[in-house]
Parts: sequence; structure tokens; C-alpha cells
Amino acid sequence: MSRGETNGFLILVPLMAIILFSEPIFRVLTKNQSTQETTDQGLLDSLISQWKWEKEKTDSAKAKSSPKFSFDPNKASKEELIQLGFSPSLSQRIINYHSKGGVFRIQSDLLKIYGMDTVFYGQLLPFITLPKQLERPQFPAKKEVADLPKTTKFDINLADTAQLKKIYGIGNVLSVRIINYRDHLGGFVSNDQLQEVYGLDSAVLKKLNEKVFISNDFQPHTLNVNNASEKELALHPYIKSKLAKAITSYRFQHGSFATIEDLQKIALINHETFGKIKPYLVVE
Repeated sequence: MSRGETNGFLILVPLMAIILFSEPIFRVLTKNQSTQETTDQGLLDSLISQWKWEKEKTDSAKAKSSPKFSFDPNKASKEELIQLGFSPSLSQRIINYHSKGGVFRIQSDLLKIYGMDTVFYGQLLPFITLPKQLERPQFPAKKEVADLPKTTKFDINLADTAQLKKIYGIGNVLSVRIINYRDHLGGFVSNDQLQEVYGLDSAVLKKLNEKVFISNDFQPHTLNVNNASEKELALHPYIKSKLAKAITSYRFQHGSFATIEDLQKIALINHETFGKIKPYLVVE
């Protein structure tokens, strides 16, 4: 072998030895480390279990040793809370809560306080003088329509605003408007004319028709078409200015009306219009 081959052989032999023995050494090292970690974890779990058991034992002993008496958390002092088993810090939080306006209304409101233990809360439940839950307020039942006072029927042509306002839906404005329209007409000759009053909806009209009547012997205020002026005729809601002018012009051209039916000879007066104005006009 040459000198270079000899040097290479001397380096190769140690490397091969390292490769061959590296795996057993690695297994031994990792096994020892795993064993150490398992031992440490077991020790830690044991300490935690011991601490929890001692804490529960302490809390239980404290709860049993604390005197129990009825109390209202809204009124109890800090000293009383401590006697019941509350810690000083938790007692102070309760005092701070209701000193700032907070109110405990039901028993479970105590759980809103930070640090309140649910087990300790359960032990205190029999001694908390608050309700478990709030009672819902009882509202009086709505009166049926049948319970409302009934108004007797009245003559719409004799009614005043006080009578009209007894009907649900009719106030000061509508009652005055009904009477003004009645006076401009000369009186109502039919209940259907109430629909012509501005502002009366269908519901109010229905109630109004149930409570009013028109006397059989009622005679509306009338205008004499042979001597009434154009201005007088124009004031009537069914005639107004255009028809009033046509009536007076026809009368001027053809003379006085012989009968009320002669009004139908005027082009502006059709059968419907004549039926509306006939009760309020006379020929004399």
C-alpha cells in the first residue's frame, strides 16, 4: 500500500467504528432522558393532585366551620360576609358593587361577582333571602268592547258637539266639522250624507251610523229658487257658484220656475244632481 492509501485506511477505521456504535449509544441516552421526563411528570401530577385535595379539604372545612345565617347581600356588612365564609377580597367586591348602585335582585346575581365560587354559592343558597327568580308583573286584562258604556241613539240634526264626541274616533275638530256641514246643507236627509264630511274614515262612519238617526218628520231648511240670489244659492254645498249662476240666468231668461222639476231643463243639472238638491229647494 502506498503512503496515501495507508493514511486513508487509518482514517476510515475510526469512522466505521463510530458509525457502528452510534445507534446503541443513542438508544441508551434517549431511554435515560425519557425515563427522567416520565419521573418528573409523575411527580408534578402528584403535587397538583395533593394541592387540589388540600384546597378542597380547606374550603370544605372553612365552609363547615363558617356560621350560617340568613342574609341579604344588598344589606350585609363586610364583617357579616366574612363570618359567612366569604374571603375579605370577595366581601369587599360585594360591598363595592352595591355601594356603586348595583342591586342583587335574585340569588344567582351573586355569581356576577368576580371570584365567586359556584360550590360555595350552592352551600349559601338556603340562607340568601332573595327570590330565585323575578315574578312577571300581572297586567289587568283589557276591557272588552262590550264593557264600554253604551251611548243611546240621538237625532243627528239636533245633536251638539258633546253628543258627537261620545263616539269613539270623533273629537273636537270632527264634531264641529259635522255640525258646520249640517248647517250649510240645511240638515241631513240621509245617513249617506255623513260620508261627505271631510275626515271621517270608514270605521268612524260605521260607529256614527250605529248611534244616530234622522226623524221621519224632519224638514230641511229650503231655498226658494224663484227669489234666492246667486250668492245665496252658491253657499249651498250641492249648488256652488257655477250652478247658482246657471239657475239665476235661466230664471232671468225664462221667468220663474213653475215646479221644482223645471230645474232639470238646465243643462248642468243631471238626474243625480237634481236628486241631491231637490230636498233643499222649493218653488213659491
